[in-house]
Amino acid sequence: MAPQDAILGWDEDSNAEAYNAFTRAHPMYDATSRDLARRGHLANASLVVDLCGGAGATARAILDLLPAHARVVSVDSAAAMQRVGRRTLNDARLTWITSPAERLADHLRASSTDAVVCNSAIWKTDTVAVFGAVAHVLRPGGYFTFNVGGGFAGVRHPAELSARTGPSLNALIRHVAAEVRGYTPPPRNADRPPKLPLETITEQLSGAGLTVVGTEVTAQQSTMAEKKAWLSIPVFARPEGDFTHAQQMQILDTAYAMTTPDTPVVTSWLVVVAQRPMVAA
Repeated sequence: MAPQDAILGWDEDSNAEAYNAFTRAHPMYDATSRDLARRGHLANASLVVDLCGGAGATARAILDLLPAHARVVSVDSAAAMQRVGRRTLNDARLTWITSPAERLADHLRASSTDAVVCNSAIWKTDTVAVFGAVAHVLRPGGYFTFNVGGGFAGVRHPAELSARTGPSLNALIRHVAAEVRGYTPPPRNADRPPKLPLETITEQLSGAGLTVVGTEVTAQQSTMAEKKAWLSIPVFARPEGDFTHAQQMQILDTAYAMTTPDTPVVTSWLVVVAQRPMVAA
């Protein structure tokens, strides 16, 4: 989680509990976590950072791939998320640091870390500051693996486009809110550039002394039922604006009734693997 997430509600117990329950009941975060962990070059790692680690969904995937002697440090700014994680994820190799991602270098020694993994959060941070902090703690040859939501990166996997058979649940929510409560959605600027395209990522990583060594646009398979469960988490509930959570859930239920639960939902991700170059001999 990024620093602003605490402001948006991540540091509230209700959100932390709902988010953790979702990650354990549905495959969305588990799938992306395991994908990143597989790409993270973790087999021989001694110290790995789970950056913006929340309640530990990604830490679980990392721990599954690490040798017995290795350690994982989960860093997140939301104490509520980490309280849930400490209660539900018991592994002696895992420690927790409550801190913004941008302050990572305040907590770990320079060149001490073999790998840093960040799932579903990097675009919410000050990426220039975060990339600099990651470069500081990575050892030469260490890897930084993260993903960016397709909408933020400006990418779409072909599977996402081919899977669309009707309006999205978000679109139906806006429609119901407009019909029932006179909701006026904010204007959508189709020409607005993506927030974090690969060109920007590459430039910022290079400025921090990191080199992009691999990228891929992936497609995550889900269902309308899982999307509804995700939108039931208070911090993700829609529509935004002057609505109580109960009103948002009523709108969600009405919109969801217009769908078929097993309708496929595909989400695109830009996955990036960067490395701190080895020191020349």
